[in-house]
Amino acid sequence: MRVNATTALSTFLRPIALFSATTAISVLSFSLLQRRGLLFPANTEPPMAGSLIIWLHGLGDSGPANEPIRTFFTSSEFSNTKWSFPSASPSPVSCNYGAVMPSWFDIHEIPIGIASPKDEGGVLKAMKSIHSMIDKEIAAGISPKNIFICGFSQGGALTLASVLLYPKTLGGGAVFSGWVPFNNTIREKVSPEARKTPILWSHGMADPTVLFEAGQAGPPFLEDLGMQCEFKAYPNLGHSISTEELRSLVLWIKSRLEVQAFSQFKARLGPHDLRFYLYILDV
Repeated sequence: MRVNATTALSTFLRPIALFSATTAISVLSFSLLQRRGLLFPANTEPPMAGSLIIWLHGLGDSGPANEPIRTFFTSSEFSNTKWSFPSASPSPVSCNYGAVMPSWFDIHEIPIGIASPKDEGGVLKAMKSIHSMIDKEIAAGISPKNIFICGFSQGGALTLASVLLYPKTLGGGAVFSGWVPFNNTIREKVSPEARKTPILWSHGMADPTVLFEAGQAGPPFLEDLGMQCEFKAYPNLGHSISTEELRSLVLWIKSRLEVQAFSQFKARLGPHDLRFYLYILDV
């Protein structure tokens, strides 16, 4: 059987041409994604943090003592998360007869209920330091909607204050065994953008230090501001954080990071680039 030379040559060259075209498209795709900042060259510094979690401790505690909490956040969504565990400065605390200890602001009585006195001035002073931390990270490139503030007890109250009075929408605020550290006069100071920040509120029903009623007062206060608040009550839990609460927190933050990551991916691609990228991936 005789084979036409032209046909044979065409048959031989077709795979080479296909390989060359595929290689050219792959190189072009890589170049495009790299130029858009979606790929990072090898042997370079790691990319900047994509999200930030700030954890605020309770009365008499410290930031470093709470760092084991991050061991719950092991999934890949948190591989590029920056953590901050600040510590409150020592100061006299009224409920402990003036004893000096790490405290974000003064607490006048224990247990804390709905009608307990509030140190609004101290809360506002502590809040400024948290806002400064957030401003610094946003200036470094982290999106406000990828920033989460979490806190336990006194730190939970400060978390709420920091979210309510920050001028931008954040990823979320998580309050554990906390309370509302303000009177109703604060409502008019909460910006429309801050009201879009979601809140996760967790409280033990057997809490003898920050009474459950103080925690229950949080969601109605936030709902009156038009804010989204997910409240979780834990039977038989005292003034502490349970493993169940932390696992719930991981899922709560993770779900928001996933949505935000896709939005940021699309934002970094132009409309033509996105169509091209999906074409290359055969999506």
